[in-house]
Amino acid sequence: MPTWLIFALGTVCCWGAYGTAIHKSNSLLGEGLKTALLVGVAYFFLAVLIPSLIMWKNGVDWNFPAKGTMFGLLAGSLGAIGAICVIYSMKSGGSPLYVMPIIFGCAPLVNVIVSSVAHPPEKAINPVFWLGVLVLASGAGMVLYFQPK
Repeated sequence: MPTWLIFALGTVCCWGAYGTAIHKSNSLLGEGLKTALLVGVAYFFLAVLIPSLIMWKNGVDWNFPAKGTMFGLLAGSLGAIGAICVIYSMKSGGSPLYVMPIIFGCAPLVNVIVSSVAHPPEKAINPVFWLGVLVLASGAGMVLYFQPK
């Protein structure tokens, strides 16, 4: 397996779970800016100062329950690891022509799995949804198989 593909699949796994971690952090902390602050701790430079100033201005309390803090930091870490994987996927020979379609074709598949486990649907899922998931997976596979040489 080429190194670029390992990094691309690393990004798929991280970014596929990213939205669920953000959702879980928001629901546990009860305040989206707290989640943004914790994601900013993981990314540090880009997201710490702005959310801090907005929270202070809006008078948001600075209480961070442990479980919500954990998911906020998890969300930031998943995003940062995914970004690093994209960088190394490209650096080790991958091209944006096929790396990004693989990532953005497969990340929703990971998201479906992670979201289904973390937030099981109340009703049976329409079989057409699963057909769409299969089409999505097929598209990512076709991009990989037929990538330009």
